[in-house]
Amino acid sequence: MLYIFNPEHDLAIGDFKPNYTPPASIMKMRADLSVLPIWYSEGGKVVVEDDANLRFLDNIKKLLPINSELVVVDDIAIYADEKVVPWGWNPQIRKRLISFGLKEELLPTISELNELRSYSNRVNAVEVLKELIIEDAGLCGESHYFTELVDLLLFLKHTEGNKVLKMPVSGSGRGLVWVLGDITDKQTDWCKRVMKKQGGVVAEPVIDKVLDFALEFNLSSGRAEFIGYSLFKTTSSGAYSGNYILSDMAIEKYLSAFISIEKLHKVRDSLMNKLSGRFENYNGPIGVDMMVCSVDSKFNAYRLHPCVEINMRMNMGLVSHIFRSRYVAVESEGYYLVEYFKDDGGALAFHEKMQRERPLKIIDGKIISGYLALTPVTSYTHYIAFAVVDENPFVVSY
Repeated sequence: MLYIFNPEHDLAIGDFKPNYTPPASIMKMRADLSVLPIWYSEGGKVVVEDDANLRFLDNIKKLLPINSELVVVDDIAIYADEKVVPWGWNPQIRKRLISFGLKEELLPTISELNELRSYSNRVNAVEVLKELIIEDAGLCGESHYFTELVDLLLFLKHTEGNKVLKMPVSGSGRGLVWVLGDITDKQTDWCKRVMKKQGGVVAEPVIDKVLDFALEFNLSSGRAEFIGYSLFKTTSSGAYSGNYILSDMAIEKYLSAFISIEKLHKVRDSLMNKLSGRFENYNGPIGVDMMVCSVDSKFNAYRLHPCVEINMRMNMGLVSHIFRSRYVAVESEGYYLVEYFKDDGGALAFHEKMQRERPLKIIDGKIISGYLALTPVTSYTHYIAFAVVDENPFVVSY
């Protein structure tokens, strides 16, 4: 199999044109982090941008039992008969692979990608949330899909507090507009454009959030399987900023201070049935983002928002989960981040500093403690994925 990291997927499936050109910043991320699939792939070959990645993998293999091999993008036509596993499928990556010489008949058809786009629409999260709340009134969350501007404006007018508007097809943390008070003319124009292009806009009251986490699933042959948890952090704008490296047991223990684990398990089981029935033609990873919300005066308890987003692609939480299970010692914990450095040399200076301050300790192929760059770092690197591990449980924070 050929694994490809294409972080532009969320934008590309929203645009849905074969000739879509990602922003320069996303293309730089793709180049800097192209080796990332070595940490979650099932062996096979990982397609990278240049030879610097080959040297990086040689060094990593001296430390950890990595089974993947690397293929420079210009050479992938040699493997035209291989199955391709990108971060996410869309018309742009399909055309790109065909231009590299891969066989079109082995790639998803445009019809299949259209179905994936409908699966990726946030209207699914809106509907699943409503179904879950009908099953358990003790859950929280409110989300609406509007196809008419007048209905959307009426909702915003009669809903107290701040609101968030979401583009139906875009990635988690992307395509969001925050309405602080009354909607502005500029925001109204954004709604008009999105409704014209994608058919509607999702609108939600802003909830007082305590923490973010996700349930990770894999869907195969119409059956959803629970893989594990992802405990992560986001910025104030809702963008992903990093994951805690914790076992599922440790995450449940942490969550139990806020919500009933029995209730969480009930939601998990219900989600497995709903995902299986709703996305029966999809095969691959699904991440369902959730939130713990602040104490509700009516219930006098923290409440669970069971379906903030449904991500129909590979995701950083799953990368973190797989990395921990394969390469981190059972008793150790830590955090996983993808950081951006604006200036040339910034990532390299950070990398060298972390190597000095948090030296790596590995025993029997498992990281006990220390800092490890998961992607190559040079003077021209701007994006870096890395992990910091500590052998003392429950002391790591970021």
